[in-house]
Amino acid sequence: MSQQKLRISNSSSSSSWRYLRLRREHRPRIAAFFGELVGTAVFIFIACMGCVTTPLFLNSHFELSLNFGLAILIAIQSFGAISGAHLNPAITLAALIYGALGWAMAIAYLVAQVAGALIGYGLLKAVLPLNAIIGVDEPAGVCVTVLSSDISVLQGVFIELLITSCLTMVACSVWDPRNDRLKDSVPIRFGLTVASLNLSAGLFTGSSMNPTRSLGPAVWNNSWQHHWIYWVGPLVGAALTSVIYRFAFKGRSEEVIEFRSSNAKIQFIDKV
Repeated sequence: MSQQKLRISNSSSSSSWRYLRLRREHRPRIAAFFGELVGTAVFIFIACMGCVTTPLFLNSHFELSLNFGLAILIAIQSFGAISGAHLNPAITLAALIYGALGWAMAIAYLVAQVAGALIGYGLLKAVLPLNAIIGVDEPAGVCVTVLSSDISVLQGVFIELLITSCLTMVACSVWDPRNDRLKDSVPIRFGLTVASLNLSAGLFTGSSMNPTRSLGPAVWNNSWQHHWIYWVGPLVGAALTSVIYRFAFKGRSEEVIEFRSSNAKIQFIDKV
């Protein structure tokens, strides 16, 4: 009888250990999901708060663009080690095509990014007065992406496609195995890239490059004019760029060049 009880206790303890081990194996994926959710919320909250423009809170296009870049920098620095900090369905699609992410996690990331965008903008509406969200300078709502009156729908699609391609190219180069040792400054690289692309295209389309970045403000302000552009342009641009990079430029880890022992480095030191 005692032996039977011992066997039962041993089997129950082993099953509990298996359960704990299973949970431990899934813990990184769960953390990645919530990292994307919180990271996207943080990015949307900070970036869109920096877009507020009223007679009392003055802002310029340069300040808006710089703020978006710094918001991306904060989110990537905080959550890059947890989930990779995609914060963007277009980047997640590129990672899937590139081979850096599986289908299951790509779907989970999309859900997290949508939820994070809604939460981030919802927090913004909760802490700011209504006249800071909707006003003379922002009739559609602060941070809502709209086309300039001089830009046609087709031009808007291609602008979003092209600037998202530039962003995706940076992401693919970061995932490239040849850059494994050169990732210390990734948040700065992405921050400057986003700031530059916002400076270039922000006045024409709002330079979304990110469907959920446009979705959050659109949902909370019920503003859907040309909203489809900010899904089609970025997703198509990310897909095309990731395919091109994967099959034309992607390297292998054994191709890494040791610049420290190269002749070019020695010659450069000698000249100095």
